[in-house]
Order: sequence, then structure tokens, then C-alpha cells
Amino acid sequence: MTLEVGDVIATGTPSGVGELHRGDTVEVEIQGIGTLRNEVV
Repeated sequence: MTLEVGDVIATGTPSGVGELHRGDTVEVEIQGIGTLRNEVV
């Protein structure tokens, strides 16, 4: 699959996933590209 400029990737939430809270860290990794980490404020 090739992504083009402006494409949006939407995913659902699997069962058992909890809420995000202040201080939590969300991390997304794409092999060969890098890792994005964001702290919930």
C-alpha cells in the first residue's frame, strides 16, 4: 500500500484499552522511520 500526501490512517480501539491520563506517554514507532513520543498533558 502506498500512502499519498493527505492520506489519513484511522484505527479503532481494541478491547481492554484504558483511558489516557495526564502524565501518560503515547509512543508510536514505524520501523525504518523513527519513533514519536508524546506526553499527555
